[in-house]
Amino acid sequence: MKNPQNPAILVLEDGRTFRGRAYGAVGETFGEAVFSTGMTGYQETLTDPSYHRQVVVMTAPHIGNTGVNDEDPESKRIWVSGYVVRDPARTPSNWRSRRSLDEELSAQGVVGISGIDTRALTRHLRERGAMRVGIFSGGALADEGSLLAKVREAPQMKGADLSGEVATEEAYVVPAIGTKKFTVAAIDLGIKGMTPHRMAERGIEVHVLPATATAEDVYAVNPDGVFFSNGPGDPATADHPVALMRAVLERSTPLFGICFGNQILGRALGFGTFKLKYGHRGINQPVQDRTTGKVEVTAHNHGFAVDAPLDAPSDTPFGRAEVSHVCLNDNVVEGLRLLDRPAFSVQYHPEAAAGPHDAAYLFDRFVSLMEGQRA
Repeated sequence: MKNPQNPAILVLEDGRTFRGRAYGAVGETFGEAVFSTGMTGYQETLTDPSYHRQVVVMTAPHIGNTGVNDEDPESKRIWVSGYVVRDPARTPSNWRSRRSLDEELSAQGVVGISGIDTRALTRHLRERGAMRVGIFSGGALADEGSLLAKVREAPQMKGADLSGEVATEEAYVVPAIGTKKFTVAAIDLGIKGMTPHRMAERGIEVHVLPATATAEDVYAVNPDGVFFSNGPGDPATADHPVALMRAVLERSTPLFGICFGNQILGRALGFGTFKLKYGHRGINQPVQDRTTGKVEVTAHNHGFAVDAPLDAPSDTPFGRAEVSHVCLNDNVVEGLRLLDRPAFSVQYHPEAAAGPHDAAYLFDRFVSLMEGQRA
C-alpha cells in the first residue's frame, strides 16, 4: 500500500470525525456518506454510475484481496467520490488481477481513507442517517473546525439532478448474442455495462440512448420494448425522464425499469418519492416477489424510494398499478407493476454483477411482455 503512514481524517457534517491513513489518492473529497454491505464485488461498486457523488463505506473489514482486473468494471471509470475501508489487503491475490485496488484508486484520483472503525461509522450512519462527509489527507489536512465548515458547504444529495452527468452523450448499440429476437431502446440514466449484456444474452439488440433522448429518438429505433436504467440523484428532479416514460406508457410499449427507472415509473404513475434514512446498498438485501411469494437475495444501491400503497392496487392515469416487490427488512417498495398495460419495474439490480442472481428472471419477464405484445 502506498504511503502507509500518510495520515487522513474523515469528517461528517454532524461533527463526528475518524482518523486513519490515506488510501488511494491524497487530497480532499466530498460527498454523501453511505455504506455498502457487500462482502464481494467492490470493483463493480466503484464503477457503478449510481454511486456518483457518494463516499462509500465498506462494512466488510477486509477489502482489496482480489485486486483490480480489466474485465469487471461496470463503466469506463470509478464514480464514487471517496472510499472508506478498514483493513486494505497488503497484496492482492487473484489470477485475473492486474494491479492493486490502492493503485487503481490513486490512478483515477479517488481519495480514500483506511484504518478506521468502519463498524462504528456504519452504526453512526444507521442511527443518524446518510449525511455529507469529507475525507482529507496530505496538504488538505487542517484544523477540524475549518474542515467541518468545508463539509457543510458541499451540496446535498436531496434535490440533486445527476443522471445527465453520468449518462452517455452519444447513442450506441449492444448487439444481440446469437439470433436477434427483439430491439430495445434503453434510456441511460447511469446504466451499468452488465445490464445490456444480460439483455443481449436473450437475443435483444440494445440501443442505449442518452438521458436527454426524446420520444422521437426512442421510436426511431422501432423498439419492441423500452428500458429505463439505474442512476444517481434525486428522482424528484427527473422531470424529463418522467415525461418520456409517460409517452411510452401512452403507446403501451412493453416497459421495464430498474432502480432509478423504478422511481421514474412511480412518478409517471402519480406516486411520490422520498429519501430513505440511510438507503439500501450491497448484495444481500431480502426482497419478496409478491406475484410468486418467493424471497430473493438481491443487489441494491438506492437512497430514495417510491411512496405507493402496499395493501391494494391503485388507480393511475395508465390503469391499475400495484406494488409487486417489497423489502423484507423495512417494507420499502421494491417493485411496481401495471395491471392494464405491459409495464413493470424493480428498485434493485437484476443484472447483479457480482451477484447474487436470484432476480435474473426479470429479464425473462421483460422478454415475455415483448412476446405477448408481438403476438
